Amino acid sequence: MIDPTALVAPVVLGIVEGLTEFIPVSSTGHLILTERLIGYEGRQAGIVDVVIQVGAILAVCWLYRAKLWLVVTGLKGDAGARRFSRNVLIAFIPSVIVGGLAHDFIKQVLFSPYVVVVSLVAGGIAILVIERWAKRRAVVAGDVEHLSPSLALGIGLCQLLSLIPGVSRSGATIMGGVALGVERRAATEFSFFLAIPTMFGAATLDLYKNRDIIGVDDVMAIGVGLVVSFVVAMAVVRWLVRYVGRHGFEPFGWYRIVFGFVVAGLLASG
Repeated sequence: MIDPTALVAPVVLGIVEGLTEFIPVSSTGHLILTERLIGYEGRQAGIVDVVIQVGAILAVCWLYRAKLWLVVTGLKGDAGARRFSRNVLIAFIPSVIVGGLAHDFIKQVLFSPYVVVVSLVAGGIAILVIERWAKRRAVVAGDVEHLSPSLALGIGLCQLLSLIPGVSRSGATIMGGVALGVERRAATEFSFFLAIPTMFGAATLDLYKNRDIIGVDDVMAIGVGLVVSFVVAMAVVRWLVRYVGRHGFEPFGWYRIVFGFVVAGLLASG
């Protein structure tokens, strides 16, 4: 019999994941800090952290299902569909190589609140700098289909920074794209699409590496967190695309800096 109170933490983490996966504030960083605050740590927490992100990715798959279906069905005869697939694949490859090789090191060494604090502040400063610099740059790509292979690779290399907890996968890819001259909305949507293979791959790798120790309680916790993150992410994705087109990313940069210093103070006092 599963204790219902054991599912409270996965629900909380699912909400945090859904709120933060696609905005440039670091979902992993927020999950690590939330776990520290609610006392949910250890082996199960590490597994839940990664796998519940699939719920948020499924929200993107559902919201963009028409476009994704057109890409899948148009690969043979549609040049735009082929360019779309090519760009996502090129951007995905660096994370496959480096993420696969460094998986154990990242989970054992870098999953620390102190690493998250430094990454939050540094990432916030980077967002402010890139946003102000990008305003003076010409836009070289306005949609995902028209990214060049070199631009896609550049965004994929930027995504490697997100292997450090607290950097933010969406932040690294979106701001990397903006810095390279991609229009904000296109950079944001490309980040969504790139998240699909990236996060499915990360979750599959984590489940495989922990396959011998995953029990019924783990499966239940993952399932609950995944469903909650799916529901919350649906609302966030719709909002984010509208928001960044009007306001840009500077508010997220300031949030990261302030939040990073607040957390640093809490860690110092605790």
